[in-house]
Amino acid sequence: MAENTILNKLEGLVSRFEEVSTLITDPNVISDQKRYVKLTKEYKDLGDIMKARKEYLDTLKNIEDAKEILAAEEDPEMKDMAREELSAAEKRIPEIEEEIKLLLVPADPEDDKNVIMEIRGGTGGDEAALFAGDLFKMYSKYCEMKGWKIAVSSFNEGTAGGFKEIIFSVTGEKVYGTLKYESGVHRVQRVPATETQGRVHTSAATVAVLPEAEEFDVEINEGEIKWDTFRSSGAGGQNVNKVESGVRARYMWKNPITGETEEILIECTETRDQPKNKERALARLRTFIYDKEHQKYLDDIASKRKTMVSTGDRSAKIRTYNYPQSRITDHRIGYNMQNLSSFMDGNIQDCIDQLIVAENAERMKESDL
Repeated sequence: MAENTILNKLEGLVSRFEEVSTLITDPNVISDQKRYVKLTKEYKDLGDIMKARKEYLDTLKNIEDAKEILAAEEDPEMKDMAREELSAAEKRIPEIEEEIKLLLVPADPEDDKNVIMEIRGGTGGDEAALFAGDLFKMYSKYCEMKGWKIAVSSFNEGTAGGFKEIIFSVTGEKVYGTLKYESGVHRVQRVPATETQGRVHTSAATVAVLPEAEEFDVEINEGEIKWDTFRSSGAGGQNVNKVESGVRARYMWKNPITGETEEILIECTETRDQPKNKERALARLRTFIYDKEHQKYLDDIASKRKTMVSTGDRSAKIRTYNYPQSRITDHRIGYNMQNLSSFMDGNIQDCIDQLIVAENAERMKESDL
């Protein structure tokens, strides 16, 4: 029976939950921050599974008790109550089973992380830069709805507006687990503002969503970083042009996958405070290196799957924004939405929810659940 299979899977986790519960109170574990953070995350995840297990066992017991009452009881009112209890419990069982199956699927270890997002205008010149600007507004509005914070690290404006490139961080709850589905090529079909004859053009912008690396995720010899300072440009009044608040970090890094050494260049003009810009440039440097190393993990997953939702080739076209037909199409799951203006106003949750469902279905299939 399905419940026996699920209970067998759950039983094996009970002892691990008890073990982790003990470990996170051990002073030696607490002093090892990397291990402690990992274990507290596991404790929370296992705690959610144990809570679902308890409800599952309680509901199975309710079914058993209700059946016993129906078999032995003669009072009509008691039988009616037992039937209601049995009906409710039998309806709840498949729901709990689905919840447990999702909890048993190994979670992406990056899902709880904050992110650094990079949006770049691709093919299409000025129109691509304008579209990159529209995507940034869309994500800004979405993040505002979620209660997440955005901080722009650097940007390069397009000649007609928008951005040739904009890099920003997003902080909040389960940011990467939500926004990772946005990585890839976004294509737009519309009449550009510069088009005089009303012809529809196709342009593109790329979006990269990178999980922000923690200090202990990546080893960097900070003494080998070469720092330059420069005067920022753009909004900010007199201070911007008089004070060298912008920072540039140069770091020689050996790629563990290719074995080649490459120079990484990171700039940050986010604040008027040079030390804060240094701190944020360092965070971006960690994330850049972590992402390069993490890509091997993503490639390994991609090689095992026939269809990809949130991982794999970042150069793949994932979504088309068709302005003449007011239609959004996500090519990975065949998702269509006819209200493009609402989507561009940040109402992208429904699409993300559908991508999560598709991703979870793939992962459950892999886990034989």
